[in-house]
Amino acid sequence: MMSSASDNLTARVFFALWPTAVERAPLVTWQSLLERMCGGRAMRGETLHVTLVFIGEVPVYRLEALQLAAQEASTECFELYFDEARYWGHNHIVYAAPRQLPRQLAQLVGALEQRLRAHRFKFDSHHAIAQDYQPHVTLLRNAHWSDTPLPAMQQVCWRSSDFALVQSVQRDGLTDYRVLARFPLAGDGG
Repeated sequence: MMSSASDNLTARVFFALWPTAVERAPLVTWQSLLERMCGGRAMRGETLHVTLVFIGEVPVYRLEALQLAAQEASTECFELYFDEARYWGHNHIVYAAPRQLPRQLAQLVGALEQRLRAHRFKFDSHHAIAQDYQPHVTLLRNAHWSDTPLPAMQQVCWRSSDFALVQSVQRDGLTDYRVLARFPLAGDGG
């Protein structure tokens, strides 16, 4: 049987918490304050997200199986509070992070990893292993700061009632993101 051209197409994908514009707005405010202090390049507000599991390149014909794996992984709704700005000197990134990891978020990452393995998907486990998972939102790239803690920021809350399968697409030298599917979380936890 001959393979079609679409058999060779791939999509660069990941699972993420994909907040509303209203939820992103306070982090955009953080960005402008931090950019004045650290320099660098602010991420576009509409792209701010928390990666749950990074998959990478997947054949397009496997996207349906990827969505099935995601439908099998769930937990209760939860709230994620970002209350610290931090700096990674090795890659010059300033990011927002929560001091506390919600139990439901760790469960979601663990369930996703388990279902992805069951469906024979490979993924970047170096930053997504559930027990070592550290959620963050990249705010600035090419920033410069010292080991000194960044100033305290006003707490920002994201209400997570679903998660998304997102495709990363290079366009005009920028990375654009396209939400391919959303997967609801159970109940009204928090």
